[in-house]
Amino acid sequence: MLTMDQIHDIRFRFYEKGENVSEIAAAMHLDWRTVRKYIDQNDFNDPAPKPVVDKKFCPKLDPYKADINEWLIDDKSAPRKQRHTAKRVFQRLLAEVPGFDCSYRTVAAYYAVKHREIFKQNKDAYLPLVHRPGEAQVDFGTAEFYENGLKLTGKYLEVSFPYSNKGYLQLFYGENMECLLEGLDAIFRHICVVPEELWFDNTKVIVTEIIHGGGRKLTDKFERFREHYRFKAVFMNPGAGHEKGNVENKVGYQRRNFMVPVPRFLSLSEYNRQLLSECEKDANREHYRHNETIEERFQADLKACHELPVIAFDLNGHQTLKADNWAKVYLNKKQHAYSVAPKYAQCPVHLVLTSSLVIIQDENFREIIRHRRLYGDTRQEQMDWLPYLKQLSLRPRALKYSGIYEMMPESMQTYLASCSSSEVGQILKLLSELTGRTGFDSAVNTVNHAITYRVKDADSLSNLYRRLYSDIPELPAMTLNLGIPQMKVMQPNLTAYDALLKRTGADCHVG
Repeated sequence: MLTMDQIHDIRFRFYEKGENVSEIAAAMHLDWRTVRKYIDQNDFNDPAPKPVVDKKFCPKLDPYKADINEWLIDDKSAPRKQRHTAKRVFQRLLAEVPGFDCSYRTVAAYYAVKHREIFKQNKDAYLPLVHRPGEAQVDFGTAEFYENGLKLTGKYLEVSFPYSNKGYLQLFYGENMECLLEGLDAIFRHICVVPEELWFDNTKVIVTEIIHGGGRKLTDKFERFREHYRFKAVFMNPGAGHEKGNVENKVGYQRRNFMVPVPRFLSLSEYNRQLLSECEKDANREHYRHNETIEERFQADLKACHELPVIAFDLNGHQTLKADNWAKVYLNKKQHAYSVAPKYAQCPVHLVLTSSLVIIQDENFREIIRHRRLYGDTRQEQMDWLPYLKQLSLRPRALKYSGIYEMMPESMQTYLASCSSSEVGQILKLLSELTGRTGFDSAVNTVNHAITYRVKDADSLSNLYRRLYSDIPELPAMTLNLGIPQMKVMQPNLTAYDALLKRTGADCHVG
């Protein structure tokens, strides 16, 4: 095909200079038919695009397209950052579909079209950054997971080494100082060294104030941790997360590869050990820019790090708070309430905070109770009813005036209000025993059944509990088989009694 300049030259020679077809063809080294074609052409619009031939796309994938489509459609209900990539689809097909024999390139081609059809979104591009060995970057990512059947949204700490592109992660219920320190410590101890330099963003977990000129005021706990482990902390400019682009990429990469589909497990601590193993396996792949594996390059990172401290660091948080009138303490701007015990109302208590627990101690640092730590910005409460019920069982007449009555579930309030004052003490004592055996929820469930059956005494309540939680079956009514003979009803013979009475002289007449 000729260029527009060549076409213009042909037409100029013919129409302006008067040259004939043979002269133009000889001068421009063209076939005369080509010259004639462009002299006679009268439509110079762009040619209309040709229709796409409707041919079957990736026919080799036909047996597996239903699975791929189902996974991508299911992704619409998953968090955006926990959806399948083409690589993850390919890995699942290899692992889960017997006899799968298609190439990654074929899967990726089909994935690109189908993913765009389902989600209609574009991917962002990232620029690689170059860093020296022994330097690490730190960030948090968000992920959903199921622990023991319960669906949760948590945070995972990511530590990546830009020089080698190796990364490690640890999953937590939320994001706070305890999560940060426990995660860093677990990763340091897994690799048996501490990086020389760690890069952070300006999270409020660490930074309390950004000083004009680039300085930072840090939390006391983090400063102690930094000095104990002897690493340099580098902070990014505000709003410039791209400065630690390696960890930003690693947050997404490991979520897509380790947390798709949404993980299910029984124990978070056990799953975190599994994640560290997955990180080691992942490092055996080739580096994206260098002709060696990630693990091979990571050896230079390890050599540039320094040894772990000999003395262990206390990773827990510590607070001293005063329990309120109802013997509760509050965290997270009073959004999260934790019960103590009635006798500690208006008393100071010590709190030991881990990423997963709130341990409450008395003034002599003896443990009173421990709760699962709450996360989120909504009002929540962790209540251990056992000490409250025990206290009330000793003073049942004070029930409605204690304030604890109003904290009880509505069904329990209704039930206790319907019981006689003589029974309330025994019922409260029994409820405390049931709570100690199988938890407060089982006691509430027993009360709900008691309301249904309209029983209001401790013995009946105890029988209901045994039937609900002691595997005692409720026996159906007994029916007799047809072969069993029926009892014959005998009619008494009173004449024999009359004769007997006459012989004994007991016969008498009433006149």
